Amino acid sequence: MKIFLTGATGWVGSAILGDLLAHGHRVAGLVRSEEKAHALIGKGAEPVIGTLDDARILAAAASDADAVVHTAFHHDFSRFAESAAQDARAIEWMGAALVGTDTPLLVTNGLSGLPRGANENDRPDPASPRRSEAAARVVRERGVRVATVRLACSVHGAGDHAFVPALIALAKRTGVSAWIGDGANCWSGVHRLDAARVYRLALEAGLPATVYHAIADPAVPFRDIARKIADRLGVPGEARPAEHFGGFARMAGADLAASSALTRAALNWTPVGPSLMQDLDEPGYYV
Repeated sequence: MKIFLTGATGWVGSAILGDLLAHGHRVAGLVRSEEKAHALIGKGAEPVIGTLDDARILAAAASDADAVVHTAFHHDFSRFAESAAQDARAIEWMGAALVGTDTPLLVTNGLSGLPRGANENDRPDPASPRRSEAAARVVRERGVRVATVRLACSVHGAGDHAFVPALIALAKRTGVSAWIGDGANCWSGVHRLDAARVYRLALEAGLPATVYHAIADPAVPFRDIARKIADRLGVPGEARPAEHFGGFARMAGADLAASSALTRAALNWTPVGPSLMQDLDEPGYYV
């Protein structure tokens, strides 16, 4: 298949790119600069230069593909509402270009707004700020084959620059690796290469479901994560008030445990990468 991939040079998107190419698919990847375009060409993919605000570029690239995978999202907590609106518009634009076709569209979401232990059949709280799934439902109502991959809270591995590194940086800066309350709230985890396979397997299977969970570790207590970081850094691990985390407090106190049993069965997907706690023993996280 020829697959149009947004976020092709991102943390998850670059892993998907490598997995798709390794399995014989052709990829046209959305990038924002000539520099990133050259990097994509070097990997054997075709660059599409543009942004999530370029409606015509997104529509044309989606129309020219056999399948579309949307992973691009600006993870900036200071302007999250704007990023969520941009994401929803991009999904709607690409979806509109696929009306009347059989081209599958696979979008990305997190676990925010879902109940603890959620499975693929649970829906996010409508008040959840990210609108990826709501946009996907609008597109589906127009007859487009669309599904969502919900990513674990921590998509980890060598080069991780997301939530766990933020916790490590905070522990270095404050001299304590902390949790809120009893720290029993749980995060979920998946190695980025295992997450990438979920996207490919879902496309190759013809999107047999409408929601997939890329989750290897369903429930890792936040306290255990903080204690592991404390051990590795040689700092105390202890409870601190939410204010200790500043703008990261909502994530630090979030309960983002979820099951992936239905995804494993539907796609014959078995995670093979290191667990979150195993990856937290890697020295690269602490340099």
